[in-house]
Amino acid sequence: MSDTGTSIGSREPSGPSGPVAIIDPTDPRVAGFADVREKELAARTGLFVGETLVVLEAMLLRPETIRAVLASPRMLERTRTMLAEAHCAAPLYTAEDAVLEALTGIDLHRGVLALAERAAFEAIDPVTWVPASPPRTVLVAEDITNIDNIGQLFRIAAAFAVDAVLLSPECHDPLYRKSLRVSTGNALKVQALRARRWPEDLVALRERFGLSVVATAIQSSVPIASIGEPARVAVVVGHESEGVSAAVRALADHIVRIPMAAGVDSLNVAVSAAIALDRLSRGDRA
Repeated sequence: MSDTGTSIGSREPSGPSGPVAIIDPTDPRVAGFADVREKELAARTGLFVGETLVVLEAMLLRPETIRAVLASPRMLERTRTMLAEAHCAAPLYTAEDAVLEALTGIDLHRGVLALAERAAFEAIDPVTWVPASPPRTVLVAEDITNIDNIGQLFRIAAAFAVDAVLLSPECHDPLYRKSLRVSTGNALKVQALRARRWPEDLVALRERFGLSVVATAIQSSVPIASIGEPARVAVVVGHESEGVSAAVRALADHIVRIPMAAGVDSLNVAVSAAIALDRLSRGDRA
């Protein structure tokens, strides 16, 4: 994958009122959008790519971080309007569908991509996290490696007014293009925390903010409805196949399960998170 640090390092004076037409997919001005196929999961150095207008809207919460935007002709006017309203000075490029596909390696039927600096949206160290007020609800994702699930978890976190999502070291990157799209941009809005030591950082977060750790698991668990609703809670969901680890279960204040019909042994991790947060989130859902 191309290093885009120099290819889109300077901004042309195009702005939303003067899009630049791209006719050659090898044009160095759009090298940052090259080859964003699903098989390439590695993040670009210091940058990330967002897809769809919904994700672009979330990116425009910090317009100064956007390096460039690329839109198909059918999405051009809507994209230009959004950039203008956000006072975003990033260059706007446009290209026909055939050029877009040759450049990106995908069928860009959603019609818009944006390239932005990661730092402002990056997951931060939970040990140094300084929230505006003590968190009441944290969603903890342990070793979630499926990109769709990561995106869904951030969408669910936003829906249930979660204060932050704590990612274990092995979790997938929430700023990956598809994860962002599945999250409907909420991976840019909900605070992400990335643990370095596991599960020690979870323990430190619990002790610092007085969180009750509630792990969702089948092993040695009780029905979720049987526990009280903690004033401050960290809800843990685990790996798609292995579930919540023994180490986290051992430190949890509660291990809960979601009762299901006979013959059904588990739910998708995102569904489990939604059900658990519906009961336990202390966030304001007015």
